[in-house]
Amino acid sequence: MEKRTSPTLFVIFNHTLTPAQEKDARESLGAAAIVLPPPGISRLWAEIPPAADSLADHLAPVTAWLGQEAGPEDYALIQGEFGATWLMVAEAFRLGLVPVYSTTRREAVEEHLPDGRVEIRHCFSHVRYRRYGA
Repeated sequence: MEKRTSPTLFVIFNHTLTPAQEKDARESLGAAAIVLPPPGISRLWAEIPPAADSLADHLAPVTAWLGQEAGPEDYALIQGEFGATWLMVAEAFRLGLVPVYSTTRREAVEEHLPDGRVEIRHCFSHVRYRRYGA
């Protein structure tokens, strides 16, 4: 891997980044590039097996990808299934990366339906990135 002068943001996330998240990554984190995982890695991250006793084997390709592609002081945006997130944040720290997550503002809109049911929609908007452990 070649030495970079600006950090890169590596994304381990189940959603597509919003324009606001991309803009904030460049402005607040100084990320010169944003790297999405290859499709196979994204699929593994999205399909965490709920019945597994351990996630180490399932996440091995994810940790290998991050270890091969990211360098010290790069950022890793890690959000998803709680246990997998915890393991990947620990791995990011071990690799000398800076793990972050996206904080959001949540707004709920209730609609009372004619049949008496209530439908609730949640809208999320990115606020900022926060370092894990801060």
